[in-house]
Amino acid sequence: MSPKILIVDDHEVVRHGVRSILARSRPQWEICGEASDGKHAIESVLLADPDVIILDITMPGMSGLEAAAEISKLGLRCRILIFTMHESERLVSDLRAVGAHGYVQKSQASRDLVAAVETLLGGGTFFGPTLQSEPSKKKEPGSGPSLGRVFSSFVSLCPV
Repeated sequence: MSPKILIVDDHEVVRHGVRSILARSRPQWEICGEASDGKHAIESVLLADPDVIILDITMPGMSGLEAAAEISKLGLRCRILIFTMHESERLVSDLRAVGAHGYVQKSQASRDLVAAVETLLGGGTFFGPTLQSEPSKKKEPGSGPSLGRVFSSFVSLCPV
């Protein structure tokens, strides 16, 4: 049976970029659904029963952190991978506290996303190679790449 992946992000172009990266690298993985906010993420998890949820942290209404906490409380088998522009040691602590199993920076998606999903599918956690190898290096929210730069890198990955 193919692993099922749910993609949750409030920007359609990001969802499309994630879908493209996964489809090119692991065509056997099934994208079982997409959602654009935390509330719909929870509904989609209940309907689609994914193995991994790729969940944006910053969304209108219910944030990815709030959705991750709610999904974790459901006691399902799905693994939660947070997808964010931010990186900090505090973020890792917050993600672990809400039950997330890992995170990938959006600016590193082409390098880390497939490896992170594979790690979660194998039962492991993925909290970013930068923080795992350099724990003293901190980046505060807002100090990472601009949203425009992130979207540009996704658009360049998408087939025309």
